[in-house]
Amino acid sequence: MDHRLRAHRALIIALVPAVALRAAAVLGYSPALYFWADSFAFLREDLAPGTTRPSGYSFLLALLRPAHSLTLVTVVQHLLVLALATGLYALLRKRGLPGRGATLLVTPLLFDEFMLLLEHMIMADALFTVLVTAAIALLVWRVTPVTCAVAGLLLGCSGVTRTIGLPLLGLAAGYLMFRRYGWRPLLALALAGILPLGAYATWAKAENGSFALTRADGTFLWSRTMSFADCRVIKPEPRLAVLCPGMPVEQRPYAPHWLWEEFSPLTKVRGVDRRNGLAGEFARRAILSQPGGYLASVAVDLRKLLAWERTGSTEKSPYKLPATGKELPASVRGTAESYEAGPAATRVAEPYAGVLRAYQRVGYLPFPLLVLGLVATLVAALVRRCEEALLPGLAALALLVAPPFLAAYDVRYVIPAIPLACLAAGLVLAGTRLGHGNPRPQEAHRGARHRRRHAQAGNS
Repeated sequence: MDHRLRAHRALIIALVPAVALRAAAVLGYSPALYFWADSFAFLREDLAPGTTRPSGYSFLLALLRPAHSLTLVTVVQHLLVLALATGLYALLRKRGLPGRGATLLVTPLLFDEFMLLLEHMIMADALFTVLVTAAIALLVWRVTPVTCAVAGLLLGCSGVTRTIGLPLLGLAAGYLMFRRYGWRPLLALALAGILPLGAYATWAKAENGSFALTRADGTFLWSRTMSFADCRVIKPEPRLAVLCPGMPVEQRPYAPHWLWEEFSPLTKVRGVDRRNGLAGEFARRAILSQPGGYLASVAVDLRKLLAWERTGSTEKSPYKLPATGKELPASVRGTAESYEAGPAATRVAEPYAGVLRAYQRVGYLPFPLLVLGLVATLVAALVRRCEEALLPGLAALALLVAPPFLAAYDVRYVIPAIPLACLAAGLVLAGTRLGHGNPRPQEAHRGARHRRRHAQAGNS
């Protein structure tokens, strides 16, 4: 083996089964896996701003549409995540970690069954994970106006892929200011990040009159309040009272059900924008009137991060790999078959599918370990002044805790935090291995100038 390959032997060995698992997914579940109506909203032929979610992922699908292959979409997503894992490995090696250590830290990205599932699903999550992690890794690797512009563009694109990416652009800007990199990188990040967000919102304004990424931020927050809202306490005026829940708190279903089910008061309000506006106003009133109830409902969701298993053995979940294929509903079949130019229902092929179903029961990073590792990483980063680890660490924390505050907990929402948490842990370990933290840019420049002056004095 060439000495250059031998230096990366651990990663090469890890990539072999990681690629094999993805090959099994392509062979076992063709052409792709679907997630309820969401997948088919992304697949529609006419590009349009989404109502409940931004349509950034639809642009990737449109780019690949001429091939008429949903299998190609899943293969591209698999390759993107494998490339991301390799890039993080390279960054950690550059920071001084040995090959085995860097490989171990990207293992969750290579082998987590849920990451594999999202890569094989027609959903925005795999693309979002790659965009966010690549942007943060780029800022960690090197801060220049060019790298900041590229990172800002990636974060802006992540925001039009999933709106939970929006706070990360502000977090990245705060990181640049905290480390005092100067105004040029900060300006490059901000302008490049705003570009795709502004372009998308302008497109939405032209299409539906709403300068926004979605027209459902209010309804999602309203659904969160259905876990605790009591109109006897809130005392809403008549125009908002129509959104009061009609059942006792203890009998209410989980928050997302209030968005789609027929019993939801949302069905009484006509007009997308009016519904979203009233729902947002009701939600803010409910949170201010019952802050304890709001925080308690968020805490209930956050406690789910402490569950070792992701889904129970008897739990019905769209995230469990199916044992048999089934026909697509007539309402969405045409959309999928138009993209595929042929039958598009998921076909299950053994033994590949069976291997993946068995692997799904054991091949995952338990969330309690993820949370514990992330907290330990952030504490160590503060103690050792490893400031560059704070950016991916805080980004991972934001992705973990924000959804329960804004909508609800979902296993799918946790996965994008995994590669960021692994990157943060690797940076802390690299700093510890080198025996020092990371100086701020100005401190490094001053130290370099001092060494140059000392050398010049010695030469004279």
